[in-house]
Amino acid sequence: MTKAWQHKPRLLAKCTDFLNKYHLDPLLLIMALLLMLYGLIILYSASNQDSHLLNKQLMHAALAITAMTIVAQIKPTTWQRSAILIYALSLTALIAASFLGHIGKGAQRWLSISGFHVQPAELMKFAIPVLLSWYYDRIILPLSWSALGTSAVIIFLPVLLTAKQPDLGTAIVLMFTGLGVLFFAGLSLRFILNFAGSCLIGLPVLWCYCMHDYQRQRILTFINPERDPLGAGYHIIQSKIAIGSGGIFGKGWLAGTQSQLHFLPEHSTDFIFAVCSEEFGFVGNIILLSLYLLIVLRGLYIAMHAQNTFSRLLAGSLSLTFFLSVFVNMGMVSGILPVVGLPLPLVSYGGSALLTSMLSFGMLMSIKTNRQLITT
Repeated sequence: MTKAWQHKPRLLAKCTDFLNKYHLDPLLLIMALLLMLYGLIILYSASNQDSHLLNKQLMHAALAITAMTIVAQIKPTTWQRSAILIYALSLTALIAASFLGHIGKGAQRWLSISGFHVQPAELMKFAIPVLLSWYYDRIILPLSWSALGTSAVIIFLPVLLTAKQPDLGTAIVLMFTGLGVLFFAGLSLRFILNFAGSCLIGLPVLWCYCMHDYQRQRILTFINPERDPLGAGYHIIQSKIAIGSGGIFGKGWLAGTQSQLHFLPEHSTDFIFAVCSEEFGFVGNIILLSLYLLIVLRGLYIAMHAQNTFSRLLAGSLSLTFFLSVFVNMGMVSGILPVVGLPLPLVSYGGSALLTSMLSFGMLMSIKTNRQLITT
């Protein structure tokens, strides 16, 4: 028994050396894989034991892990040199999706490539941070007004295109992704408060001229879901019932009545957190939230120890984007935010969001391991 325990540290060291050799951060990789496994377990129940859907998600996961591994091998300097190209290609794909994309559930968001539906708006979640980080690495900080003007164009062009599809949830995340880079670049608190005030002043214009009828309905439903319990308020009411009925330990795997009896809509995608709450309860949610928090903290740790401005801004904004996606999804499912249609990262069914998250992790791993190579 003693010899077996003595061999374990050596085996662990070998595994760590192997992962470092291929620029894979062990902690970030383990937490991401645990979240994906957690998601597969919940998805199997949420899909009413649909093995076909589970197999498709396994294919998405394999593709995403492969893409993450490939991206991790690319040095941050390569991303820095290719920033304009990455943004231009992602923006071109977003424009193509807006006019020529596949239409599903009333929205034109996807491009069909070899039988796979790709959502270009998801690619902008790292295209915007890459370009802004490259730009701020080339100018003298703190930010000037001309730099803020250029940043506004970079951020709001894809935001407006995404909102037009319409995809308000992703548009909000993209806006705060760009603002996150501004924050990490040293944007003053005074400007942030002025911007927030301008947004509040512009809300009537946004409400009257920019929002679709269904989006206005979602805001009204958020304020008072009981005003239309069988219509617009049905989603959030059923979601709250599922979350509350889980209690401390949940009803058990495959035993959630709201999802199994099809009371809960979109239970494999946007509202999968409600399924987790019902079946695994408060304890299951704490485990899920802990994994998300550890990933965000790991990303911020990598950002703090990055070797240059570009890597630091990119790692920080990618971590913030991941946090925002989690916060917005859980917030809308639990009723503290309006329903905007945003998947739960690494857990909800779908390939584009999963691929985007893992690509972001690949970039974080590249920043982490390449710093180690420089300092050793």
